[in-house]
Order: sequence, then C-alpha cells, then structure tokens
Amino acid sequence: MPVRTIITLPDPRLRLRVPPLASVDDCIRALMDDMLETMYAAPGIGLAAVQIAVQKRVIVLDVAKRESEAATADPLCLANPEVLWASEELSTYEEGCLSIPEFYEEVERPARVRVGYLDREGRAREVEADGILATCLQHEIDHLNGVLFIDHISRLKRERITKKFSKSARHGAADRKRSVEHEQASVRTDA
Repeated sequence: MPVRTIITLPDPRLRLRVPPLASVDDCIRALMDDMLETMYAAPGIGLAAVQIAVQKRVIVLDVAKRESEAATADPLCLANPEVLWASEELSTYEEGCLSIPEFYEEVERPARVRVGYLDREGRAREVEADGILATCLQHEIDHLNGVLFIDHISRLKRERITKKFSKSARHGAADRKRSVEHEQASVRTDA
C-alpha cells in the first residue's frame, strides 16, 4: 500500500467531475487501501481519489481521531457516494483540505446528510451522519464533482487563496527548472 502524492491547487484535475464506477473490484479495493495509507500519512480525516490524480468516484474517511462520539469503528471507504438527503438545518465547521495545505476557513453546510454508496464489496449501503462526519462526507463528495471547499466561501477570499497557490506553483516550477539547469551545467563541467 504505497503512499500516493496529493495534488494541490491550482492543479486543474481537482476541478474535474468524475463519472460513476461500473463496479467495485480488486483494483478499486487496492485504490481504497492506498488512499487510506495516504490520508493517514498526510495526516487527514478524508481523501477523494481525485486528490491523488485518480479519476475514480471513490472517497475514504476516518474521523475517529477528531470526534470519537460521531466516529465509526472503522474507516469508511465509499465508491459512487451521493447525497440522498440533506437537512435544511445548517452547521458551520472550520474546514481544511489536503489539496489546499495550511488554509482553513469556516464553511456552512447541511448539518445532517444521508449518503448512498457502494462498500468495499460492491454492496449498496447508506450512512446517515451529522457533525464532523456529515461535513467530511459533503467535502469529499464535492471533490468528486470538481468542487473545492473554497467554493463555499466569499469570492474575495477564494480569489485571494487561488492567487496565492497559483503564484506558489509558478515559483515552484521556476525553482525546479533552475535546479535541473544547475544539475545539467554541473554534469557538463564534470565531463
């Protein structure tokens, strides 16, 4: 179970809507295992396959570390998750995202949800959730639809954080290019 690389804003793959899976097979179960390993290593409480550049409709969650009374005994692995029902009552939680590191903002979402999904064996299931589990389910399902949590905050804040990450990505690419050029130059002088 290798730890996968988590892609970050402004990677355009985070904005893709992922089609449903035809079924859950050994490849999907292996993906779920890799995702759990990656999520725990990050560390995080939820991860969508799109965050590791895999266009599969799969999410994993484990909120046990965060809120024991609302947590499940085991991590949740969901294929083709979809919100079947959401309460009119709203709740606000401070959200963060492994694909938008070190940025947190309060987001208002339905307080309770019922989610339909396929489990690791491909069986149709439902989970009803509130609290941090409801928030996490909605956050990860949003990823599968190309929606980031910053899409739920003010336009001004969203533009500011997007600009910051775009600038950081440009500087990172420039630094990598300079490093490669430096290595190539030193190889030529060593020859």
